[in-house]
Amino acid sequence: MSAHEYVVRTKGLVKIYTMGEEVLRALDGVDLDIRRGEYISIMGPSGSGKSTLFNSIGGLDKPDEGSVFINDVDMAQLDARELAYLRCHTIGYIFQTFNLIPVMTALENVTLPTVFAGMPTDEGLERGMELLDLVGLGHRYHHRPTQLSGGQQQRVAIARALANNPSIILADEPTGNLDLKTGEEIIDLLRKLNRDQGVTVISATHDYKMVNVSDRVVWIRDGKIAKIEERANIDLQIGGMHGEEF
Repeated sequence: MSAHEYVVRTKGLVKIYTMGEEVLRALDGVDLDIRRGEYISIMGPSGSGKSTLFNSIGGLDKPDEGSVFINDVDMAQLDARELAYLRCHTIGYIFQTFNLIPVMTALENVTLPTVFAGMPTDEGLERGMELLDLVGLGHRYHHRPTQLSGGQQQRVAIARALANNPSIILADEPTGNLDLKTGEEIIDLLRKLNRDQGVTVISATHDYKMVNVSDRVVWIRDGKIAKIEERANIDLQIGGMHGEEF
């Protein structure tokens, strides 16, 4: 597979945090290639480095060493304006805590990225309604976050992440604040969007239900990739799969 068929490539990523006399290598030489259109789950124990890797891929955190390539563009070579443009038009973010603006309606939250992207207002509103319909919330477009359930808020967040037609969706613990049934609905929705829209989904998660919809699972421990497995090669048994076993 040639380089241009990868939407994300990381080379030798190192991230170091210093706390007093303690030095923590949150990432310790991570190499990872993600194919266009894949659904990837990054899994590992708390403190393993998966969130740091997630943030580095999304341009939310700058590694101390190594490179992140998005669509063959080295993010380290971009100035602040170019990085902001790439993040606005190429990456959609979904967070565990939804991060919706409380005083805005669902439609206003979804269309906010289109404002930053310079999309005409009418076009942005039309796009927002289409996306709310897509995630099953077209009838709740005028509701504010406090008037929506947790699952509905996460659906709004997913619609917002898709606002500017990104090629990558980064989902950080997208089911972490949801009950079991709602979490399964969100996982199924993300997989459907991955298949139907062709968007690459990269999720940092503790939720083993995410494994079922993933093409590959990246297991990370102590800042290093412990192993990468194809979904077909993972044997999921209830009560028999734990993050400490790899």
